Amino acid sequence: MMTFMEEQKPTFSPVTRALANVFSYVLHPLFIPLLVTFLSVTALPEFFTSFRSNSFRWDYDVLFIRVAVASVLFPMLVVSLSKALGFVGSITMKDQKDRIIPYVASIIFYFWAFYTFKREGAAPAFYNAFWLGVFIAVVISFVANSFVKISMHTVGWGGVVGYLACLMAGMGMNVAVPLAIAVVLAGVAGTARLVLDAHTPAEVWTGFFVGLVAQVGAYLILG
Repeated sequence: MMTFMEEQKPTFSPVTRALANVFSYVLHPLFIPLLVTFLSVTALPEFFTSFRSNSFRWDYDVLFIRVAVASVLFPMLVVSLSKALGFVGSITMKDQKDRIIPYVASIIFYFWAFYTFKREGAAPAFYNAFWLGVFIAVVISFVANSFVKISMHTVGWGGVVGYLACLMAGMGMNVAVPLAIAVVLAGVAGTARLVLDAHTPAEVWTGFFVGLVAQVGAYLILG
């Protein structure tokens, strides 16, 4: 009789794995700051009037460009260069050692985004808290990377859930529907990583709670 530890992992059809791969890319954590920014300026435009007035061609274009550069372009360039130079084995960063350089780079980029928004004084406190929460979550993940490979997908979506929960509990905003959708998407992202055998359930849940707690802590500091 096989013991619990010897039980075979569940197998999934090629179609299921292909869908999981699609969801892994669509729900990638690199896109989350852009998503949160879009949701924030769409639902709460009165808090972002200065960014709207500083736009070039369309509303908030400069803000979106800043967020995209800090959270998507620069991290992708670091990963691509690291792969080209042989510092990481794969752009999917399956091994913990492959994540060291991207983690360090992300810490720098996210802190830069938080610092510049905070120093300018144009962004609302809850938006600054979001960036501080992202920074804290990546720092925690970087430290934990020496011991466990936390799922960055669920760190990101746990952060979205934490951000929306803080808006609801701390500011009385009615974000029940976006919050429910975020919880569902967090589950989809976590399930996709499990289907692809990229993480264990413990790593998925740990990532979710790291993102959630980081956002709550940041809101308590700045919100």
